[in-house]
Amino acid sequence: MDPKKVERAYSTYAAVYDHIFGRIFHESREAAVRRLRINRGERILEVGVGTGISLPLYPSDCRVVAIDLSAGMLEKARGRMLKYQLMHVELMRMDASQMEFEDDSFDTVMAAYVVTAVSDYRKVVTEMIRVCRPGGRIIMLNHFSNGNKFIAACEKAISPLCQHLGFRTDLSLNHVLEGTSLLVAKSEKVNPMRFWHFVECVNGKNGAAPPS
Repeated sequence: MDPKKVERAYSTYAAVYDHIFGRIFHESREAAVRRLRINRGERILEVGVGTGISLPLYPSDCRVVAIDLSAGMLEKARGRMLKYQLMHVELMRMDASQMEFEDDSFDTVMAAYVVTAVSDYRKVVTEMIRVCRPGGRIIMLNHFSNGNKFIAACEKAISPLCQHLGFRTDLSLNHVLEGTSLLVAKSEKVNPMRFWHFVECVNGKNGAAPPS
């Protein structure tokens, strides 16, 4: 997927995203944030914040930095920030595959519906690991391809069409995690149709181990 085409696609979606996709995704986003068990003062990065649907869900005693490549999406997110007076949130336009943050800047990195909607998911995951502190959490809320051979074949068949819409369907969690320092601490499905996976990983870079 061409990053410029993805950016244009999501900027085009921005005006109708909340009315169409928001209703589909909101319940899973809410469930994911509830599962985070956020501590006071925690530094959180949300990658691919879109129109900011999830922003009001974060407690006001943490610090949230939210990024997106789409200017149209961020404009909607700023409106939501003003509406809910989210003083603990900062929005930035940024390419998730080339983040401008220093190493180990965040305690938790959250990516909802991102890894299957970017041009190079390996670069994005590598950047998420880099900016997350050792032992910190990296959360992915996403659809990952099923181990069922028939479903996998269907997902692979429709993937080229889905790429025109800005996402792919044939990516498995094993492929995303392969060769990384991420250690899966929790993986569960969170929406009524059991389609979205909530995956919580511990950042094991520099030898960091998951908490006992």
